[in-house]
Amino acid sequence: MEYIIAIVLALLVMAIWTIVIYRVTLPAQKKKLEEEAQAKAEKEAEVIKQKKLLEVKEKFLNKKAELEKEVQQRNQQIQQGENRIKQRELSLNQRQDELNRKKQEVENMRARTEQAQNVLQQRESELNERESSLIEQERNKLEEISGLSVEEAREQLIQSLKDEARSAAASYVNEIMDEAKLNANKEAKKIIIQTIQRVATETAVENSVTVFHIDNDDVKGRVIGREGRNIRALEAATGVEIVVDDTPEAIVISAFDPVRREICRLALHQLVADGRIHPARIEEVVAKVKKQVEEEIMETGKRTAIDLGVHGLHPDLVRIIGKMKYRSSYGQNLLQHSRETANLCAVMAAELGLNPKKAKRAGLLHDIGKVPDEDPEMPHALYGAKLAEQCKEKPDICNAIGAHHEEMEMESLIAPIVQICDAISGARPGARREIVEAYIKRLKDLENIAMSYPGVTKTYAIQAGRELRVIVGADKIDDKQIEILSNDIATRIQNEMTYPGQVKITVIRETRSVSYAK
Repeated sequence: MEYIIAIVLALLVMAIWTIVIYRVTLPAQKKKLEEEAQAKAEKEAEVIKQKKLLEVKEKFLNKKAELEKEVQQRNQQIQQGENRIKQRELSLNQRQDELNRKKQEVENMRARTEQAQNVLQQRESELNERESSLIEQERNKLEEISGLSVEEAREQLIQSLKDEARSAAASYVNEIMDEAKLNANKEAKKIIIQTIQRVATETAVENSVTVFHIDNDDVKGRVIGREGRNIRALEAATGVEIVVDDTPEAIVISAFDPVRREICRLALHQLVADGRIHPARIEEVVAKVKKQVEEEIMETGKRTAIDLGVHGLHPDLVRIIGKMKYRSSYGQNLLQHSRETANLCAVMAAELGLNPKKAKRAGLLHDIGKVPDEDPEMPHALYGAKLAEQCKEKPDICNAIGAHHEEMEMESLIAPIVQICDAISGARPGARREIVEAYIKRLKDLENIAMSYPGVTKTYAIQAGRELRVIVGADKIDDKQIEILSNDIATRIQNEMTYPGQVKITVIRETRSVSYAK
């Protein structure tokens, strides 16, 4: 046991001794390690510093080489530019010398030209003196030979020159007019064709009678009534003439006013459907139908204005537009004609760079004078302008309405557009009917105007009055006079006649030489 304790004590003493020695030697070792680490760090820093200095020096040398190279290139470019400038200076000096030389030559030529002009003036004065003396001598000889004085010869010469100038002027005027017509017609046809192609309307034909169809002929007796009292009451209430004849299953309603015919047709339809037909019932139904037709007229006018995009119309104008549905002109429905004219005006105004809305408004209203509530004592165009003015339409619209038949002076470009589009709508095939007697009379008038001129032997109006062929005698009129004759005939037709489109006048002169071999 003591042995163990001694060993433990010995170990304890050794441990204490070791601790003491460690505490005494530890600061010195620590200091030594720190000094070694510091020395090592300083060496590494020195190495890094030297390395960085080498890299910086290398970059500096590279940058210096690049700058030297760039400076060398710029010096070369400057040297090349200086060389070019020297070459330009040399060439400019050469050009300056050349210009000075040419300037000297021009001055020399000018001096020689002035000398030549002086010589020419002297010679010209001499020639003028000789010419005047020779002319005086020749004039005296001519007066002796011809027996005419200078004034008489001058008058004859002037007269012959006038005749020749008149003939040449007629030819020249025809050439200019043909060329102008060719160019103008080409542009006008282009615009008109584009306008017509963009507007498509149906063909409608109106008559002065309306046929009311019935299921059987027994209805005719009920419509006539006892001693004809029903038919008389219906005619008195509607203002039409009712024809009840042997035509099977049909009653004919005749009147020039389409509104009255429509009122009578609708009233008959309701009376026949109801079965009660007597004078009191007729008056009641007719009054009711008149109110319905009036409402239909206003609705048609509003719908037409909305379809065409024409806004702000006076109610009276809307009503007149609606009444156009029941009005026809030369067999053409007036409302369809006005709608078509409005669309044509809008398209043509847009092609010409004008206001299409204003042109469409004028085109729609141009024939409002044809459906008056009273009988005006003036043409429909002027009456329409008056109505438009009363309804507060703008002055250019009123002028376009009143001037579309040239019954007042045109004051804006919309007026001729309305006139042209009205003619287009009325002149297209199938749009209107023309009375045969009026058509034949127009052809005869064309031929009679041409026959009234001396030298004309025959005339032929062809192509439905669009062309007039005039045949003249070869022994009475020469080739130069036929141009004057064609212009005179065209001017007279234009001033004295009314016709759609244009009339072409062709004057024909033929010379024949006949011989016989025996």
